[in-house]
Amino acid sequence: MRFACLLFSLALAAPAAAHNPTRIPDAAFDTATRLRAQALADGTAWQVLESLTTEVGPRLAGSEADARAVAWAKAKFVELGYDKVWTEPVTFPKWERRSEHAEVVGDQAQPLVVTALGGSPGGTVEAEVVRFADLAALEAAAPGSLAGKIAFVDYRMARARDGSGYGPGSRVRSRGPSTAIGKGAIGYLMRSAGTDSHRMPHTGMTRFDEGLTPIPSAALAAPDADQLARLLALGPTRVRLALDVGWNGEYTSQNVIGEMTGASKPDEVVLIGGHLDSWDLGTGAIDDGAGVAVTMAAGHLIGLLDRRPARTLRVVAFANEEQGLHGGKAYAEAHAGAVARHQIVAESDFGAGRIYAFNTSAPDHARAAVDRIAQALAPLGIATSDKGGPGPDVGPIAGKGAAWAWLGQDGTDYFDLHHTPDDTLDKVDPAALAQNAAAYTVFAYLAAQAEGGFGSAPAPATQD
Repeated sequence: MRFACLLFSLALAAPAAAHNPTRIPDAAFDTATRLRAQALADGTAWQVLESLTTEVGPRLAGSEADARAVAWAKAKFVELGYDKVWTEPVTFPKWERRSEHAEVVGDQAQPLVVTALGGSPGGTVEAEVVRFADLAALEAAAPGSLAGKIAFVDYRMARARDGSGYGPGSRVRSRGPSTAIGKGAIGYLMRSAGTDSHRMPHTGMTRFDEGLTPIPSAALAAPDADQLARLLALGPTRVRLALDVGWNGEYTSQNVIGEMTGASKPDEVVLIGGHLDSWDLGTGAIDDGAGVAVTMAAGHLIGLLDRRPARTLRVVAFANEEQGLHGGKAYAEAHAGAVARHQIVAESDFGAGRIYAFNTSAPDHARAAVDRIAQALAPLGIATSDKGGPGPDVGPIAGKGAAWAWLGQDGTDYFDLHHTPDDTLDKVDPAALAQNAAAYTVFAYLAAQAEGGFGSAPAPATQD
């Protein structure tokens, strides 16, 4: 998850014409009640997640495993009974990780556990380290003051249920290297953007401002950041950072799409999904195998109904979210002319913690239907909220005017695992995963069966 859990709201244009109130028929509500119980007892989401993380494993965008993941997703949609399965191309620059190493040199020589930041160049640097408590302190350093040195930003990310601590933490990763270059640094280290205290460094993308020569950039595991800070408190400390990583041409992956065709309005779609790629350190169970599994399972369960809902349910396994929302952006461009036919969109990309909150961008005329969906979600422990926003990969089409829904997962422990070698299947609670699947099944079915819309309409063109 690149921002994975960053929650944001998009303003959608108010429709020019008056609308009849959108409503959920009683029969649909009764069916959703049965679906909810069925989903809680169903093991499809777990089986899909186990299959993906075992048979494919880590799925770094552009790697050999990326291609295997695409083939896996196509086959899994077919196995789960989807009516239509296809792919759409997504092209992006290819970044590779080959090896990474860091060590303190000199009288206190010892290894440090690091991982290269995505987008970092390769190279080896050895220099004295200068510590900064946070990004603001680095920004305040005098130009040229880090000439020939390695910058180290020792910012501790705050734990939060909604993941709000990730914003400041991820900015250390995304903005820190360019800032350090501006001060003259030849290398960059940061305390991982995470909330654990394990020797498990967190990777993630960084970017370099145009015109700058990139420098080797890496994240330290939390205990190693503590160790380096203690060494620096004793006196000048030199570190050798060696990264064999970098960009290697372009790669074309695929968004993989499965549909359960609607009974009476097949050209209108409810879109749910997750992203298929993962970082390469773990097996991508929480980020975002769980999202793919939950939404695939929801479509499967809806597809088993004797009578399908009115609208088509579309599930998308998005390509390369981690390195820049490439799959979501490609989908939005490919379907820009069909925004109004997207009834509503939602994405699961915040792990596998229990869903506790629900919100949408729906306008007032859909409020009764939203309240009815909330009523159907309430027995799962889900309350209506005024927070949230579209998931990362559905954000681009939401920006073009598609209505969105947010099913907020408990992310209290999410950043203990996020982008680390510890993102593995054993960290997922099967009961919580089933609760997620039940929530997405209920939401998607009721949205697809609603009489009336949730406000999707092409957004007004912006002026430069």
